[in-house]
Amino acid sequence: MHRTFILGGPAITTLFLGIQTSIPLSLGLLGALSFVRFRTPVKDPAEIGFLLLLIASSIGAATENYLITIMLFILVLVSLSIQRLMGDKFTLSGRGNVMISVDQPSFRGFEKELSRFLNEKLRGLTLETISVLDGRVSLHYQYRRQTGFDWPAFTNDLNQLAADAKVEIFAG
Repeated sequence: MHRTFILGGPAITTLFLGIQTSIPLSLGLLGALSFVRFRTPVKDPAEIGFLLLLIASSIGAATENYLITIMLFILVLVSLSIQRLMGDKFTLSGRGNVMISVDQPSFRGFEKELSRFLNEKLRGLTLETISVLDGRVSLHYQYRRQTGFDWPAFTNDLNQLAADAKVEIFAG
């Protein structure tokens, strides 16, 4: 998602500069964006940013706004290069997600132990969402990624902590 903002912001600005008050260009843009939204499955949010970049450069070339189009590509290249050099310092790419699902009666019994365990094992842990559906409590956490983290040991320790409770873990 972080690349979408880097690509989308300058691309949308260039689009608005390119079409300004032209009704035919604005209708063409509407058609192009509906193609992106409704006809093409988006697997990575950055794909929309790249498509906007393509559309903005096409409109810039069609309206003979070459300087704005060149500035767009320079801005995007510089922004993506800075992001690449900075790594995970200013983006969420250094954060991981873990979802834990537990049956509701068991969750009440070991909620405090689970919270203590997760805070010990995962750095920078924050609870993002909690939901209850069909007798299961689902907890979604974000944490700071750690190199060499031992997920099998983590899963094993969590299952031992849960004892008889059925715990499902989804990590990414």
